[in-house]
Amino acid sequence: MGARSSQTVDPVVSRRYSSESEVVLVVRRRPQMVNGGGFVVSNSKQQIVFRVDGCGVLGTKGKLLLTNSDGDDLLLIRKMALNMVHKKWKGFGYDKEGAEKLAFTLKDPKDSCLVQNGSIRISVHGKPNISSNRSNKYVEIKGSFTDRDCNIMDSDGRAIAQVRREKEIEEMVGNNKDLYNVIVKAKVDQSFILGLIAILDYIHGESTIC
Repeated sequence: MGARSSQTVDPVVSRRYSSESEVVLVVRRRPQMVNGGGFVVSNSKQQIVFRVDGCGVLGTKGKLLLTNSDGDDLLLIRKMALNMVHKKWKGFGYDKEGAEKLAFTLKDPKDSCLVQNGSIRISVHGKPNISSNRSNKYVEIKGSFTDRDCNIMDSDGRAIAQVRREKEIEEMVGNNKDLYNVIVKAKVDQSFILGLIAILDYIHGESTIC
């Protein structure tokens, strides 16, 4: 028998945005011309591959939009109130006809302690399967996004992405957290990962919030 693949991760948003090898992306906050302007994401060749528009661009609080380098909409993210206390984030991809389809759901943490030090679980909906051998599909975010030190794990406990500040960036910008790396493992949907990063950014009151 051949060697078993170390990781099998089906796309959540689009197969087009996964790679056969690990990818290191650079996230850069847009200039503060307007609050809620969002951020841009570039690859190792310094080419922009994704953009995230925040409420300052979209004009609506609790709404985020992920687009590709051509400006095509990939993921629409909305914050929805379940009741007076609890809220959820829902990410919607698009089918071939352009209709919205629910891709994932994230329950908004109720307190900053959970955001800083606990874990956040994301439910993945529809056909895509993040944990290939389980019926309940989810990923978890563990660590501190504020410190740019967190992991996104599949339901088997394997890291599928990491948020870090590489040594070169630290030397270049010091403690400025407007520039950091997102390391996405092979065969993982990068657009899905950046959608989660957009929500973390908003929860922490950074580039996407007005």
